Amino acid sequence: MRKKYFVTAITSFLFILFFAFVQFVLVDKEENKEAVRVGFLYVGDAGTPYTNNFIKAQNDIKKQYGDRVEIIVKENIAEGNEEGALNELVNEKCKIIFSSSYGYGNTVKQFAEKNPEIEFCQATCSNANEEPFLENYHTFMGHICEGRYVTGVVAGMKLKEMIEKDQITPQEAKVGYVAAFPYAEVISGYTAFFLGVRSIVDTATMEVQYTNTWSNYRIEKNVAREMIEDGCVIISQHSDTTGPAVACEQEKGSREVYHVGYNQSMIDVAPTTSLISCRINWSPYCLKAVEAVMNDKKIEDMFGSGVNKNDVGAGFTDEWVELLEMNKSIIAAGTEQRVENCIKALENDSLHVFVGNYTGTDPFNPEDTYDLNVEYKENETSSAPTFHYVLDDVITVREE
Repeated sequence: MRKKYFVTAITSFLFILFFAFVQFVLVDKEENKEAVRVGFLYVGDAGTPYTNNFIKAQNDIKKQYGDRVEIIVKENIAEGNEEGALNELVNEKCKIIFSSSYGYGNTVKQFAEKNPEIEFCQATCSNANEEPFLENYHTFMGHICEGRYVTGVVAGMKLKEMIEKDQITPQEAKVGYVAAFPYAEVISGYTAFFLGVRSIVDTATMEVQYTNTWSNYRIEKNVAREMIEDGCVIISQHSDTTGPAVACEQEKGSREVYHVGYNQSMIDVAPTTSLISCRINWSPYCLKAVEAVMNDKKIEDMFGSGVNKNDVGAGFTDEWVELLEMNKSIIAAGTEQRVENCIKALENDSLHVFVGNYTGTDPFNPEDTYDLNVEYKENETSSAPTFHYVLDDVITVREE
């Protein structure tokens, strides 16, 4: 009997020693594992809302993975000057590089071809699935048309309230849009916003003016002011400063005018006029892409939906698109419930953005038109927007 107990004790002791050894080896191996170097290439810095949204994703990566990652940042790199910064990130042995600006796309893809051991993730581009197809080059973007549409609904609810209070007539429901460039991304965005407005007020019209810059406070503010003088009672924007919001706030009192922002909440600078803003949340993609590199997995295999070869995108589902603070002191009654219903409908695919009794024309090719009685399925083949038609009769593009 004693022999039996002795054998059992020895066996147990050896098992404990073996288990402790395995744990020691695994922990030691994990502790000595070299941190994954993660590179970020930014067109701006924390002072620009667009770049700051990427910095939020960068910070989420550090928060999630701690010492398992080392983050290297190159900021304020103007489009066309990215080659030097990319060389530095490659030489610093980054395993994955996120590049934030559309204009970097061609150069980043060339670097991906030369450096197949590094994963290159390019935001807002649509060239990942074009030839040459590279396993290590990826594109990604949130389906921001959904956010634009919903903020358009908020604006439409305010217009409806203004009409009901006899502050404007239905024919005076005019919206202005400060737009950066006549790119598909911008046209898609302002069209989605306008269709959201029109879902509430079907007499609404919109005028658009391009600033030909992503970020110029003075120009954006002046364009917004001109639109207000031209009779626009709500101003929105696809530009990166608070200029349009400030213009609305300064006009408040002399006339009834409101604002819808982008990339950041603008309520702090326009507390009596800014209704809401929306933004793309870059964290869901960036976190999973880094996780994939850590575990030697294909990036696109980390996502359950929205994948098209080496391109990934999503909307309100999975929180790729976010509404920012709603200004409850000035939004119209019933807005919050309307917004909640709208988001649910987008998530369950019972609401589609680009559909209605409208026709649109390509501003650069009058022969290229589209009848929205047949739905245009935005983001069906690309996470980057492709809708590029200006709606006839209801949207007017102002000349500079």
